[in-house]
Amino acid sequence: MAKGKFEILIDQHRPDLGRYEELYRDLHAHPELSTQEERTAKITAQHLRELPDFDVIEGIGGFGVVGILRNGSGRTILLRADMDGLPVQEKTDLPYASTDTMKDKVDGLTKPTMHACGHDTHVTCLLAATEVLSKARREWKGTLIALFQPNEERAGGAKAMIKDNLYQKVPVPDIVLGQHVMPLKAGTLGTRPGLMASAADSFLITLYGRGGHASQPHRTLDPVVMAAQVIVRLQTIVSREVAPAEAAVVSVGSIQAGMTENIIPDQAVIKVNVRTMNAQTRAKVLASIQRIVKAECEASNAPRAPLIEPTSQFPLTINNEEVTTALEESFAAYFGESYSSDVPMLQGSEDFPVLATAEGRPYCYWVFGGVDPDRWDEAEEKGTIDEIPINHSPYFAPVVQPTLKTGIDGMVVAALTFLT
Repeated sequence: MAKGKFEILIDQHRPDLGRYEELYRDLHAHPELSTQEERTAKITAQHLRELPDFDVIEGIGGFGVVGILRNGSGRTILLRADMDGLPVQEKTDLPYASTDTMKDKVDGLTKPTMHACGHDTHVTCLLAATEVLSKARREWKGTLIALFQPNEERAGGAKAMIKDNLYQKVPVPDIVLGQHVMPLKAGTLGTRPGLMASAADSFLITLYGRGGHASQPHRTLDPVVMAAQVIVRLQTIVSREVAPAEAAVVSVGSIQAGMTENIIPDQAVIKVNVRTMNAQTRAKVLASIQRIVKAECEASNAPRAPLIEPTSQFPLTINNEEVTTALEESFAAYFGESYSSDVPMLQGSEDFPVLATAEGRPYCYWVFGGVDPDRWDEAEEKGTIDEIPINHSPYFAPVVQPTLKTGIDGMVVAALTFLT
């Protein structure tokens, strides 16, 4: 489909974006933690039911929602958006900033919630894209699946939907497509062939000591000191065990021990997150974590072995070459100089591939920008792009436009690439 036809079709069927801007602000103000996306799911399902000829299925793998538009013979294309927010206290000072809190089902703690990763943007863009494609259905043939996934942040949503017989409830797609808003210049969109995002592994590690009075440390085995030694030693994995030509990240994002300063606790808990770019490095890093944690506990004469519990696992995201090449041609034609076919690989991770690999289907995952263009240009001129808030920051807030328009158009163009 030529650029002109893409533009004519989208412009002819584009809905009033004011409605979607308000929807975005509402979703942003009311984020929900992973596995608890009830309100977002209801809004999504209601919107899909307002569109003609959509079959809507709710409650897949938790709060997963799927809309199916069957439009004659042709390919089946699945478009995916994730829905969950994060336990982050928002500091953007936006008039629609989240002030919500939720009780986290994982640990029972009440936490602030924020759409600090842009999933509110993803939901809004896909909902708008479904309206465009519904209105334009005389221009294409095939089956469209709009999938709204819960629990991406903890790597459980895609697996849960598959386990809940997703592909017995909806047609198996020929191609799976998805996107993510990033701290890039708004109005831009980019793909990358091959490896697009890292694998990720997270662990909850409990270290055991012997508690007692802080004035008599010799009568105790201090798990805080033990944890400190473990944390420092873990940082040597990347610097001293991973080859310089490889890439890996080992981060300790949480340490919890004790309740007050004059009591040495009897245990400490650390939460570790690992990112790797290939299977060999991943295996090496994970083995090193096991070795270091156990050795430090033994060196400290811990009364029992540490407990190392995996809490989440994301696969590598590797874009299919044929699908990506087809999208390169469509995106280049539609977005022109605002499109890049070689965006940097994501350091973050995604469970999106599970929706495709569960059935051996090809997929492509791309990114689009959310940073105000003037702010981006100023930062680029000053050399301060690294100071722009990134995903998971309490200051991360994509500018409403042209972010939404780009994300909507990207989804529509991608779907039409394979449905026409």
